[in-house]
Amino acid sequence: MALNAALGKGRSMEFRHSVVFLVDVDNTLLDNDRIVSDLLLYLEHEVGPIRQQQYWTIFESIRSQLGYADYLGALQQYRIENPRDSHLLRLSSFLVDYPFAARLYPGALDALEHLRSFGPTVILTDGDVVFQPLKVSRSGLSDAVDGRVLIYVHKEQMLGDVEERYPAEHYVMIDDKLRILAAMKEIWGSRLTTVFPRQGHYAEDPQVLAAYPAADVSVARIGDLAGAALGEFFPSGER
Repeated sequence: MALNAALGKGRSMEFRHSVVFLVDVDNTLLDNDRIVSDLLLYLEHEVGPIRQQQYWTIFESIRSQLGYADYLGALQQYRIENPRDSHLLRLSSFLVDYPFAARLYPGALDALEHLRSFGPTVILTDGDVVFQPLKVSRSGLSDAVDGRVLIYVHKEQMLGDVEERYPAEHYVMIDDKLRILAAMKEIWGSRLTTVFPRQGHYAEDPQVLAAYPAADVSVARIGDLAGAALGEFFPSGER
């Protein structure tokens, strides 16, 4: 399912943009590892290390099944397994009221502002239908891309829908997961430039790095893109 904050906006276009920038959220624009760390610290304080570990085990199991982080889904499963836990309301409030804007990577909004001078910027992310839209909205990312937000269960399987909503001659995908970049490159080929910000735990995992081909462009951090020239997104010289 796609959640598009600009419903119909892309579909009404009668032309193709020269380039559209597609940008992931978790560990690309937003320090999701830090959010998880804060959550685990809060859980340990509220329910103790044993039940904190129980929640984390549930969380990782669900992430392995779905392919994305489902905090509220893990909390619901935790509730089923601990129906008398009186801390549940505080746990859910912690997630809903979390200061996501404070966890944006330095330069993330500057990068989005700079990229939009070349073409439309679109948030393209995986996630659930409640928490992920909340995260995108509360962090200020939705406003930064004028509401162009697409949220799927598996975004790499929905490129036809992305193309229909935001038609372009060329796409640039910015994501911290080489697996996603490789899957999209397999489909779009030379029409796609993949950009790999080396942030978050996936970007530091040697097994992950060895398992997938390198991205077309690699940067140390998302903020580095705030000063990038358009030609840097066309390494082969094609424009």
